[in-house]
Amino acid sequence: MAEAPTPSKIESARKWIVDHKLRAVGSLWLTGIGSSIAYNWSRPHMKTSVKLIHARMHAQALTLAAIAGSGLVEYYDKEYGSSGPKVDRYTRQYVAHSHKD
Repeated sequence: MAEAPTPSKIESARKWIVDHKLRAVGSLWLTGIGSSIAYNWSRPHMKTSVKLIHARMHAQALTLAAIAGSGLVEYYDKEYGSSGPKVDRYTRQYVAHSHKD
């Protein structure tokens, strides 16, 4: 009996990102704004308002990059293979538990 090959770390990460796009973008955004605030706070010659503006701009740029990356992952997944239809997974639970009035 042959065992299924274990997926690589990159393949596992790609699958997680495909399944949790919003969580991945949100995590990237929080990490980006946190590190940007930490970096800007280490620069004492800037006003607080300028530090916050710079942190927000960095976070927006990271968010756009994450959304573009998510779009590329979605395109790659659609073009070169998918883990199965995601819509059916959610519709089956409602069809199986439909209540008749």
